[in-house]
Amino acid sequence: MDLYYEMQGEGSPIVMFHSPGVDSREWKYIAPILAKSWKVITFDGRGTGRSPAPQSPTSLVEDLRKLLEHLGLERVTLVGHSMGGQAVTDFTLTYPSMVERLIVIAPSLTGFTYSREFTDWMASVNSAAPDIARLVDLSLAGPNYRVTMAGPHRDFLREMTTRYMTRVFTEWKSFEVLWPEPPAIERLEEIAVKTLFIHGRIEWPDMFKIAEHFKRVPSIRFAEIEEGDHMLTLTHASELAWHIRHFIQGEPDNATNPGRK
Repeated sequence: MDLYYEMQGEGSPIVMFHSPGVDSREWKYIAPILAKSWKVITFDGRGTGRSPAPQSPTSLVEDLRKLLEHLGLERVTLVGHSMGGQAVTDFTLTYPSMVERLIVIAPSLTGFTYSREFTDWMASVNSAAPDIARLVDLSLAGPNYRVTMAGPHRDFLREMTTRYMTRVFTEWKSFEVLWPEPPAIERLEEIAVKTLFIHGRIEWPDMFKIAEHFKRVPSIRFAEIEEGDHMLTLTHASELAWHIRHFIQGEPDNATNPGRK
């Protein structure tokens, strides 16, 4: 296995797939909380953190499968953030027998058509390439980072994003990501496991449209963190961990969250 990974805790396994643009360190606050009750595995996706850069088209789903097989894990709870959420959703549809529960945090979704507002913003960010400092500034100026960039995690997020962008332009040989067909947006009804969808309120409108699509999952629960933006894994780790623990332990929807801000 060439992907870098870390394990902490004991018990049933939880595998966490981070957002693009950062690396597995985004879980540094939440993983220790969950590791008090479960075995938590975090890893750097290909081309991020301490994992090797992609040299040919990459399948995030197959990378995850190889990691689980390397670790001898036959059935796990999957947690994915942003494109990591997209990857674990596609994994669940492709390898359903390997998934105990599915938790997606502000996920993207294969087959979803993004708004003109969002695609124009992405185009404006990409137009700054290969100026890494400019790319980072434009990316983190997005409205879905407003809370994080105004708080104490600003420098950490900037450091992770800068490291990611630097690797993209100095080490990556391929930028193509391969996704299973048909796209997940056409198959959400096939997700048989209990699913939790978490997002912050401060997001692009597209996130709420993706949430509407996920309502087609037969057994799904939704949680919204009112003051969170896209990086609530940094800004609201305790509340996020509470929702995940509450879901895994099968507690009722109306349980009180003592950590809610």
